[in-house]
Amino acid sequence: MPSLIPTSFRGLPPVVWTLFAGTIVNRLGYLVTPFLVFFLASRGVTGAETSYVLGALGAGNLLGPAVGGILADRIGRRPTMLIGLIGASAAQGALFLAPGVWTMAAAALLISAAGSTVSPAASALLADAVDSERRQRAYALFGWGVNIGTAVAGILGGYLAAQGYWLLFAVDAGSMLVYALVVAIRLPEPQRATSPRQPEGTKAGKDGIGYGVVLRDRLAMLLLPLLGVQLFVYSLTEVALPLAVHDSGLSPAVYGAMAAVNAVLVVALQPFATAWLARFPQLAVQGAGGTLIAVGVALTGMADGVVGYTVSVVVWSLGEVVVAGIAAGVVANLAPAHARGRYQGAFSWTWGVARFAALTVGVAAYTTLGPAVLWWTALVAGTATAAATVALTARVKARTAHELAA
Repeated sequence: MPSLIPTSFRGLPPVVWTLFAGTIVNRLGYLVTPFLVFFLASRGVTGAETSYVLGALGAGNLLGPAVGGILADRIGRRPTMLIGLIGASAAQGALFLAPGVWTMAAAALLISAAGSTVSPAASALLADAVDSERRQRAYALFGWGVNIGTAVAGILGGYLAAQGYWLLFAVDAGSMLVYALVVAIRLPEPQRATSPRQPEGTKAGKDGIGYGVVLRDRLAMLLLPLLGVQLFVYSLTEVALPLAVHDSGLSPAVYGAMAAVNAVLVVALQPFATAWLARFPQLAVQGAGGTLIAVGVALTGMADGVVGYTVSVVVWSLGEVVVAGIAAGVVANLAPAHARGRYQGAFSWTWGVARFAALTVGVAAYTTLGPAVLWWTALVAGTATAAATVALTARVKARTAHELAA
């Protein structure tokens, strides 16, 4: 069995592998959201009403990570994950049975809010389980599990939707309950730090139950917005790319093929890239990968056929492979032990804001200002923030050394 494990992931503790397996199971059930528009149409929901449900789904992704980070530090990692998984599973049933648009919107809000509380707790648990030297590999493995599950779900979802939408909801809810069972049986609750210590480079202040500990951390407040812009550029791949494919007169099947190219590249290359890139400074690798993503997204504006779109997808997919696990690992290394949940909550919230901005601001820029403005903005913003992230290398290294010495 050890010979079957990619070298980049060998030596990681059982907790990490349990989270990896549970994540694959959970993501295998990531079926409802990609087909939500089709489900709503089958229930007679109009285009304008659909926006309310999708808006509620996006809003939940802003609420859940913030709550999840606090709960992970206050009541524990396992209880937070169980609350999120069971709550999201129940919300799936509520959405399927909802009699009207507003009850559908409420259920969609609960699905995304409950589901997104899981990530900060799971990420904090990973940080608890491994030392700073191995965290990037642990988070890369976690992300690899997400991509494996999502790739299979993309194929499974199309088949199940053709048989009946109720199957999508049943499998989605069932996978969450299976993951919850894994968490309850297989994951130990780590002993949480109870003696707050002020990290070097932060402003003095009392650490309450909220995010003051993160907001007072000047280095985190520099890094998170930079990562947020890079995540916004990456999120355009699932928002603006389908618009560009449509405007080129190509069929939805082409976009499906592009998604398949991305999934195959990431799943096949990530373990090897993680092992090879581990020898280099993390933020330098993050900057290089962020630049690849920005260039790949910008190349979408030059594409007018299948070949052009494939080239752009390959470029930003390589960037996705390069940056795997780095951002979450760096954020975990900045966090004092007693606030790991809130630091990961802040990072997950940054992710949610980036994706929400891509869905709103990105689409608005594409449709009103024109595609060229969006592609150029992505290129400039992505490369500039990648360079600025690399410029923080010395400060992040000094903080990490301070934490290790302490």
